[in-house]
Amino acid sequence: MKAAPGRIRIIGGHLRNSRLNVPDLPGLRPTPERVRETLFNWLAPTIAGVRALDLCAGTGALGIEALSRGAETVQFVEPHAATAQALRDNLARLKAQGGEVACADALHFLQRPAKPFGLVFLDPPFAMQLWTPLAQQLERGGWLVTSAQIYVECPREMTPALPENWTLYREGQAGEVRYMLYRRN
Repeated sequence: MKAAPGRIRIIGGHLRNSRLNVPDLPGLRPTPERVRETLFNWLAPTIAGVRALDLCAGTGALGIEALSRGAETVQFVEPHAATAQALRDNLARLKAQGGEVACADALHFLQRPAKPFGLVFLDPPFAMQLWTPLAQQLERGGWLVTSAQIYVECPREMTPALPENWTLYREGQAGEVRYMLYRRN
């Protein structure tokens, strides 16, 4: 079921049923509730206390869902100022602790000194074709702990080129979207 324009719902954890205000901006494509529910069922045994990176955050629904379900911290990276501010506003309104928003391009953000994460959400704008360069930079730049999990969302017909040491753990499809959870070896 598609959320009403301008609002999406957190589906689990202590922020369950909270609504996120979503700016009406071109290209903003929140991960559907059904996909988030499946993903967080997969992550349930490992989400508590994890440090997460929501790269190409957009609405921040994935990262806020992670905070709601027990992630220790989430670093959100969003290049568009209005979207980054909407994300900050949602975090403040929900009193969501542990979230930090960087208004930066994802590739440029990954040029900084790395702070390794246990969970990464890699869901760039589909038109930008950033899966491979972002994945390579995550791997080469020291952004992932040894046993990191990486969520990848892409068009249904696509199979992004990802590092060889990322093993597909689970995958699914919803409409025109393919979503996959990888584990780093």
